[in-house]
Amino acid sequence: MEFLPSLAVSILCLLSVGWFLDRFRLHKFGRLPLPPGPKGYPIIGNLFDLPTHKAWLTFDRMFKTYGDIIYLNILGQSFLILGSPKVNDDLFELRSKNYSDRTRSPMLLDLWRDRRRAFQNLFHQNKVDRYIPAQLKSIRTFVRNLMDSPDELNNWILSSTSSSIMEIMYGLEITSGDPYVDNAKKALDGFNEVAVPGKFWVDMFPVMKYIPSWFPGAGWKRLAHYWRDINRDVRLKPYNFVKDQMEQGNRTPSICRTMIDDLPDSDSPDRTMKEDIAIDSLSAARVFFMAMVLYPEVQKKAQAEVDRVLDGRLPELADCSSLPYVNAMVKETLRWQPVSPMSIPHATTDADEYNGYYIPKGTIVIGNAWTLMHDPEVYKDPEDYIPDRFLKDGELDSSVRDPSIAIFGYGRRICPGRYFGLNALFLMIAHTLAVFDIKPALDENGKEIKFKPDVTGGILSHPLPFQCRIVPRSQAAVDLIRNTELME
Repeated sequence: MEFLPSLAVSILCLLSVGWFLDRFRLHKFGRLPLPPGPKGYPIIGNLFDLPTHKAWLTFDRMFKTYGDIIYLNILGQSFLILGSPKVNDDLFELRSKNYSDRTRSPMLLDLWRDRRRAFQNLFHQNKVDRYIPAQLKSIRTFVRNLMDSPDELNNWILSSTSSSIMEIMYGLEITSGDPYVDNAKKALDGFNEVAVPGKFWVDMFPVMKYIPSWFPGAGWKRLAHYWRDINRDVRLKPYNFVKDQMEQGNRTPSICRTMIDDLPDSDSPDRTMKEDIAIDSLSAARVFFMAMVLYPEVQKKAQAEVDRVLDGRLPELADCSSLPYVNAMVKETLRWQPVSPMSIPHATTDADEYNGYYIPKGTIVIGNAWTLMHDPEVYKDPEDYIPDRFLKDGELDSSVRDPSIAIFGYGRRICPGRYFGLNALFLMIAHTLAVFDIKPALDENGKEIKFKPDVTGGILSHPLPFQCRIVPRSQAAVDLIRNTELME
């Protein structure tokens, strides 16, 4: 126990030194000022200004006071929040070498740069077409399950999202409730917790990692051990399953098998895949269903386009160019309630100067996607779900800011699975519109239940639970679902 007083003294000293250095340091950029932001207090800095719940809304309000960059210092740690496309481009794109580092968080497990690089290659825009059969199979299983058990919407979305990924990655056919899916969901929940900057003090003071897990107030350490074990299972169990099957002569095609053949000393990139694709597709699908309940006129307009183009069949990815309104719905679904309202934190490798301001080395830099997606000068009535904002003369309008510039990350850290995810969301929306009506739920008196759209906090945001009715549009729609063969 003798180390505990010393630890407390060390933390206090680090606090003091960090604050004084931040305020008075001399550097190669001279006496440039820090970027604008709330004043803060001695030692603790802006500790009370750092939001941990729906932080993107607080930052959005701050931009109106301080401009499109906001500086915070929390216990000696610098934060820079970005709120305009120009600033995001200038730093994350034009200066990507200096703004692509990740935070050195003891709570945030390694993101495995080598596996991300492999995944980037496997899911390149020119290669995602090879995965269309697995995506179609999972989507058509989804609509079949949804017709049989519409009350289990969330389960079917999770199962559909996970099944195509697990088949592509490992050659595994899974169902709802599968332990692989359950572990992946737990891992993503953990990631969403630990990725919030400043949520855990150990991120500010890595020396705290030496505190034993039994010590009062060290619950974060027990959580870290739990999530470490979950992530180990997510990473290794399906990988080892494929290796065992290969040793037994089973050569079911999969990315994992290819990587084992070609890169025998490398593991599969499953962690990044599940973070960047599964949760995005899952949450975006829920946002779509929520929007259809609240905006029935949008649903009817989309169904008219789908009926005209498909003429009684289920959609294929090749129909994408013929369904501009559905494509606009994909964009509006991503914009309206962003799955990632803030980018995953980056960090500066070296000190920098930008627009006359000094940015310290090691500054945590976060792009506030919510602000970009709800800019009223770009998107009129940004709180409303309006796919038409992306259309002009019946076609997609390329002059309107594409949500992809913020939703999938920035610079060298842009999501490598974005093309796969966009395909999955298009297929989900098009299939659902073709065969189902999505309506408000009814109360015990047969009246429609009204609700306001709302989402969770965290780095990854999900719609809060809501009720709806999912009804086949006709007997012909039922027959179409029943009689369509699943892709093999």
